[in-house]
Amino acid sequence: MVTTKIDIKEHLAEFIVGKFGDHNKDIPVRFPDSIELYHTIYDLLEKRPANSIDRGNLEIVLPERSQGKNPVTYNYLGIRSIKIIQKRIETMFWAELHELLDHNKHMEGIEYADTVHVFMCRYSITSITEDALLKNYYRWRDKVRKKSKRREYKKNAA
Repeated sequence: MVTTKIDIKEHLAEFIVGKFGDHNKDIPVRFPDSIELYHTIYDLLEKRPANSIDRGNLEIVLPERSQGKNPVTYNYLGIRSIKIIQKRIETMFWAELHELLDHNKHMEGIEYADTVHVFMCRYSITSITEDALLKNYYRWRDKVRKKSKRREYKKNAA
């Protein structure tokens, strides 16, 4: 088992550890080979340059295929590769949160704030606020589901 460390946004690292690493930051995260992120990491692996040191807030187990790149030799993820991986993780994070918020609100009748709290507890996310997640959802919802005409606000003269 060959591992490497990458530095990504803290809430994304907490999400990945909660989703794939059993909520334990001391154990490297192993991605199942059935998800796209596993194959993305495999494709981005390259030979380690001299004098490179692993630093980061997320330790991952490198993909090991029966044929192809040997993780003993190809065990380095460059800055560009880490940015690509972070973007994929961020997409996974927001997609799961938005889908959960929509489902719980429209199918279960659960309020948005309660769903965000459950989501954060499920994955042990503490580095971002519930309000930030809610605001992101509201911005996304407003952009994706634009209303053709907003209602007018009328001031009551009382």
